[in-house]
Amino acid sequence: MLSMDMLANVGLGLIFILVLILPFRVKCIEHNLEVFLFACGVVALTLSGLIIIPGEQTGWSQAIVQEALLSPLHVTSLFGIPVGIVQIVLVFGLVIYFFYHRLQSAIVGMVDRLSLSWIIFLLIVVLGLVSSIISAILAAIILVEIVNALPVVKKAKVEIAVVSCLSIGLGAGLTPLGEPLTTIVVSKLSGAPYHAGFTFLFDRLGIFIIPAILVLGVVGVFLFSRSHKGDEKLECSVERETIKEILIRAGKVYLFIMALVFLGEGFKPLILEFIVSIPSAGLYWINIVSAVLDNATLAAAEINPVLSSQQITSALMGLLIAGGMLIPGNIPNIIAAGKMGISSREWAKTGVPLGLILMAAFFCILFIPSWLGLA
Repeated sequence: MLSMDMLANVGLGLIFILVLILPFRVKCIEHNLEVFLFACGVVALTLSGLIIIPGEQTGWSQAIVQEALLSPLHVTSLFGIPVGIVQIVLVFGLVIYFFYHRLQSAIVGMVDRLSLSWIIFLLIVVLGLVSSIISAILAAIILVEIVNALPVVKKAKVEIAVVSCLSIGLGAGLTPLGEPLTTIVVSKLSGAPYHAGFTFLFDRLGIFIIPAILVLGVVGVFLFSRSHKGDEKLECSVERETIKEILIRAGKVYLFIMALVFLGEGFKPLILEFIVSIPSAGLYWINIVSAVLDNATLAAAEINPVLSSQQITSALMGLLIAGGMLIPGNIPNIIAAGKMGISSREWAKTGVPLGLILMAAFFCILFIPSWLGLA
């Protein structure tokens, strides 16, 4: 007879499969992804409470509820004021609403001065590189407004957005300012033996991430050239949202982040029991689950000062790359998909193959030389 722990783990496994599959198969779930993920998070967190892990809090608690309520509102602090994804989405949405005509004129002027291929390359590369300073959230908002205004077909806009979010997600991994994952990693490694500071991530990941961002810029131009097919007659325009739509989008983002907190905490027993004990090379590939889970939660469970430098590098690269493959994997994806109306299927069509290619390429870079005795 199965124990309660085993039954709960089986239930969590089933929920993970449903989260991975249903958004691509069921239209009503695809169009209401925030509500679906929130419901799955509530069930997962309830099931996790049936699993006892010594020294670990599982299931519902006041701290988890508080974290879920506050996380969307407090990603970082600016001049002592809490700043979160919801405030940024709301404030910049209102700024764009009130300065609509100036924004439209600026983007039209940019399109007149530069070729679309150069605009796309610079958009992907520059936002990827600066996301570690201005944050992935702000970089994603800037991305959406520019891409929405480009005179290109819908398919090309989707592909540009997906490639750009991959670039932003990678670039955000270079400093503690980029995203919650990096803040957690630097905090956990701030003591001996690494004494991680502001440049810790850049020193270890920059040699991999910066070339990858440049490559993504080239890939974005290639995909645009293939999808655009020379249609230069489309008008450059920025669709002006209503204030009601801006408020609804901010509310959906709030619910989405709450859902990710519940999912991350709900799947904690699976992470602690099965994932963290996997060897470095296996952990790299297992971290592909960050395509549907909050990568900050995975990083909090995996990253530890006892890990070797290579283990830390490989785990982080796996998390950062896989986070761009599907919409729930990273905050920029959530913002871009919500504002541009990109479905889970549309995102995956570009994000999954591109993410897998990057995963395979970096697996060879990170592990093959050491296996051959070259590193």
